[in-house]
Amino acid sequence: MIIIGDDLNGIQELKDFLSQQFEIKALGHLNYFLALEITHSTDGLYITQAKYVSKLLSQTGLTDSKTVDTLIELNAHLIPSGEKPLSNPSLYRRLVCSLIYLMITCPNISYDVHKVSQYLSAPRLTHYIAVLCILRYLNGTLFHGFFYFAYSSLVLCAFFYANWTGDPTDRRSTTSYCFLLSSSLIS
Repeated sequence: MIIIGDDLNGIQELKDFLSQQFEIKALGHLNYFLALEITHSTDGLYITQAKYVSKLLSQTGLTDSKTVDTLIELNAHLIPSGEKPLSNPSLYRRLVCSLIYLMITCPNISYDVHKVSQYLSAPRLTHYIAVLCILRYLNGTLFHGFFYFAYSSLVLCAFFYANWTGDPTDRRSTTSYCFLLSSSLIS
């Protein structure tokens, strides 16, 4: 259980109450939770998933591969057919699911991960190459993450983007959004 807040007395009262009901152990400041690495400073919190990305890169053999500056090529059109499906699509599915989890701290990969996740039922070699390209990009941005300022105003700001019939495969509309609390991205 993670207990957070700015009322230290309230947190202590809650911990005392819980210790009367259950056997608990206080582990101090949160440093690692569900593959999220949290670094504390007086200015705020820095959250990254560097260990998770490193483990993913080592499982795929891409730790020493050349990094790329961009994700999938700008005009790359992934299509559902055209080549023979992968003989063992389980690796592709596992990698895409891992990339979906990485979008917590890497929202900039959301669009590309959405594109490759459309082919989970019958992935092709071009789809797998696109996943590897995303991983090579993540190798170059390994320690990128979010910084949440300790002292910031509570101003919520939202940005939206809509593209009518923008998907070249099925002509569906695409949308994107981001929510910022002060200057920190929250979704």
